[in-house]
Amino acid sequence: MKLKPRTLARLMPLWPPFLGAGVRIKEMAEDGSRVVVTYKPTRITRNAVGTAFGGTMLSMIDPFYMLVSLYQLGEGYYIWDVGVEATFVKPGRSRVSAEIAIDPATVELIKEKTADGSKYLHWFEVDLIDEEGDVVAHMRRQVYYRKKRH
Repeated sequence: MKLKPRTLARLMPLWPPFLGAGVRIKEMAEDGSRVVVTYKPTRITRNAVGTAFGGTMLSMIDPFYMLVSLYQLGEGYYIWDVGVEATFVKPGRSRVSAEIAIDPATVELIKEKTADGSKYLHWFEVDLIDEEGDVVAHMRRQVYYRKKRH
């Protein structure tokens, strides 16, 4: 990944889908291994019944497993988002946050599974938590990995 994590963290909130929805990056690890994303429902970003919009909660995690993977694995891999599942547990009425991270063991697993050029699909799971510490939504994100041939 050519952009440093700190630069990406400053630029992502200006990306039109995040800017319009109010999605913000609260924290990003210097090595790009972890990011904390937040969204506070406002008068213009709530859904029809006044709670956190599900599409915005999906967008909160949308690019980050791919981006964190790029930082952890480097440019020698094809990395694509291929699937998402969401379970909305309770209405989000306050700020919602998600911590997206890929642990070193998972990075090693991905390297192992793709070492011979095979594709590997991995599911990541993350909870979106409100200010009271309650789970608002549970998301699963599937990411495609394949080592590039040189």
